[in-house]
Amino acid sequence: MPKLNLATVAYLLIATALWAGNAITGRLLVGSVSPMTLSAVRWGLAALLLLPLGWRVFKPESALWQNKKRFLLLGLFGVGSYNVLLYLALQTSTAINVTLIGASMPIWMLLIGAVFYQVKPNLLQLIGAIVSLIGVAIVFTRGELATLLSMQMVIGDLLIMLATILWAFYSWMLSHPGSSTERQWPWAHFLMAQVLVGLLWTGFFDSFEIATGNAFLDLNLWTGSLILFVAVGPSLIAYRCWGLGVNGAGPTVAAFFANFIPLFTALLSAAMLGEPPQLFHVLAFALIVVGIWVSSSQSRSSTA
Repeated sequence: MPKLNLATVAYLLIATALWAGNAITGRLLVGSVSPMTLSAVRWGLAALLLLPLGWRVFKPESALWQNKKRFLLLGLFGVGSYNVLLYLALQTSTAINVTLIGASMPIWMLLIGAVFYQVKPNLLQLIGAIVSLIGVAIVFTRGELATLLSMQMVIGDLLIMLATILWAFYSWMLSHPGSSTERQWPWAHFLMAQVLVGLLWTGFFDSFEIATGNAFLDLNLWTGSLILFVAVGPSLIAYRCWGLGVNGAGPTVAAFFANFIPLFTALLSAAMLGEPPQLFHVLAFALIVVGIWVSSSQSRSSTA
């Protein structure tokens, strides 16, 4: 049974912190880069950076070709559609709203595990999900939960909900490789396969944006620096860390760490405005940690 240890916690926290930065960066780039073009440029640059380490995965004798269908889905769910939907969502929604809705991931992870992988959630996991979501709600409302009643949905909120569901499928697929030998591959080969297949999907989606005349890219030092950040941090580093975290903790427990994304997003946003952390941030952090602790208690007892 997967075990939650310090290394696994570190991998998942690094991934979520970088994805919080991705949400803020995506919002900053609104108006400078169209969403699908941003995703295509991001993953194209990431593929170029990874290519010297991972190109051998495409050799004719590579095991990749025996698992073409699997990697078409991994590339679609994890790289292609998720990031396109995220950047589309940020056109009409805020970075904090997007990450808040993304924090529903533990619920989707439990549902998908039960329906498609016959992994039924236990009571502690359900309690942990509720506690963690309360912590996320505190971040969103800045400690005033009545604010939730006035929340209005926009199209971006629905898009990020769809993206979250697809990411839950991606995470379960990572933890269930089936007949694929990908866990024995060099890490760069496994990531390279996902990135390039995901880039193909992204390019397909971007072609519609180009065909309709909605693609644009205002490239300068500022936008170029932001794009380089999302190509390296939230792409290569975060995806590698998330894969290690999911393999170490299992998809259900790993999903609870996604609740740190809105917290990190709020803290980064406040830091950019020169605002110090508030008491409600501390309370939210404590509740999210409690939710993770409760949800992973069974795996800790099983491995004790």
